[in-house]
Amino acid sequence: MGKKLYIIFIVICGLAACSTVTEKQSSIQPDEVPIADDIALDDLNLVEISLDEIPTPIHIIDEPPELAQVNPIIDPDQPVTPDNDLWEKIRNNLQLARHLDNRAVKERIAWYARNQEYLDRVTQRATPYLYYVVQELEKRDMPFDLALLPVVESAYHPFAYSRSRASGIWQFIPSTGRMYGLKQNWWYDGRRDIVAATRAALDYLQKLNKQFDGDWEHALAAYNSGEFNVAKSIKRNKASKKDIDFFSLRLPRETRGYVPSLLAVAEIVADPEKYGINLNPVPNQTYFEKVDIDGQLDLSTAANLTGLSIDELYTLNPGFNRWATDPDGPHYLLLPVQIKQKFIEGLNAIPPEERVGWSQHLIKTGESLSEIADKYKTNINIIKETNNLRSNLIRAGHSLLIPTSKQPGKFYTMSLENRWLGDLKREGSGNKYIYTVRNGDSLWTIGRRYNVSISQISSWNGINSRRYIRPGQKLTLWISNPGEPSKIVAANSNDSNLNYSRNEEGHINYIVKEGDSLWLISRQFGVTISQLQQWNKLPNGKYLQPGQKLVLLSAPALATGV
Repeated sequence: MGKKLYIIFIVICGLAACSTVTEKQSSIQPDEVPIADDIALDDLNLVEISLDEIPTPIHIIDEPPELAQVNPIIDPDQPVTPDNDLWEKIRNNLQLARHLDNRAVKERIAWYARNQEYLDRVTQRATPYLYYVVQELEKRDMPFDLALLPVVESAYHPFAYSRSRASGIWQFIPSTGRMYGLKQNWWYDGRRDIVAATRAALDYLQKLNKQFDGDWEHALAAYNSGEFNVAKSIKRNKASKKDIDFFSLRLPRETRGYVPSLLAVAEIVADPEKYGINLNPVPNQTYFEKVDIDGQLDLSTAANLTGLSIDELYTLNPGFNRWATDPDGPHYLLLPVQIKQKFIEGLNAIPPEERVGWSQHLIKTGESLSEIADKYKTNINIIKETNNLRSNLIRAGHSLLIPTSKQPGKFYTMSLENRWLGDLKREGSGNKYIYTVRNGDSLWTIGRRYNVSISQISSWNGINSRRYIRPGQKLTLWISNPGEPSKIVAANSNDSNLNYSRNEEGHINYIVKEGDSLWLISRQFGVTISQLQQWNKLPNGKYLQPGQKLVLLSAPALATGV
């Protein structure tokens, strides 16, 4: 869902859970037929899905590997039949008018009817969560059609993440999530927690429905684009004495496709045989239960106690970002009902000090909390809280107690870090170089110097683009077109970090640094390798040595003194 939050509108516009309109709109109009017949979310990594490819306004940029299957125990003597198929229960409780004569609805129905495999994948993803969502709707006496909204929002993928930072099956942006009580921190993101996010989404939808006088189509449009957009359009139509039903309103393009997409999914569920679709059955039974864990717990310990794989555990508990649950809560796990008791008995037998791993760190001279946090893949606040530190000041020779994972980082396959690293392109085109970070460097200055982007450097090195880099840190760079001099203007010629100066004749005296090569120097100053060799009488194949002095008789990138 495109959700770009315009800060100046926060108060007057209201906040949409899934979206205000993205800056880059999809090119499809509501009455156009989607082009691709075979696009699938599983095939997309770190790309935006547009309505040209799929008839739902999904804009997912973080799509991890397919979710693990966590199958409930089903009595083999009682197979899933129409009588105990959850689809049948939903089918019998659909309430919204589906507007089958509307062209936008018909086109989206046609798309789903052509994409059986896509619906199979969505059903597979939805299976662990769908019964819970339906039960919550039933408790609130809300239309069961809303159980299909995550199909439109996220294809029922709990790790779906949009370009506008919307997350989870209900696609909450951070601000709206916080407004509806969804905790978000380093350890945990409630927008992905199936129980917490479902509660928040239904609270928000009920509020919108009341605000728009019981009109669910208006409420759904507001969920997508914000209350202000819908209220303004209704007011405009009333002033012009026009109809105010959803299809008569002037709304953002994405929203005009959003409601028809939900109605199309509902129509497919209502009569799959009519459209040649086979909906794989979903057991109409409790899939998971909340289990109190009374404190922080390493997820590898939880996996061992339950017999689930770590992927299965994350699939049921996608809200946890790291290797353990949040030390400040929520203190619960969602677990298949059939293993609940086994887990509780095992957890009660574990001594409190073994629930997570611990490391004792002896502080060295010159170390900072940020360096220590990086080393142990944790954050400063966790170290401070664990050790009752009131400031960031630490003393050499003292010790810190640091909570650590019991397993290597790679074990926690669906943690936030591993999902992100799994999508990185760790190699680029061209030649590989190792760059040593100097004082004053930033990813921006390094990227500008070597004509690569910040996102490329981040991806190649598995680092967050917003994280500070430290002098002495090694970065891998992949640089293309080794035969061409750089066209990038070098940094200020008075910058002592660049290790060069001008002599009386205007030439450049350069001191070789660790990690330098003729190619890197040539790109930095806009000259060729052969020129460097000629000016300095360097034979082919000779390696540069740190501290070695080079002269550059002509450096176009610095000719203007920039």
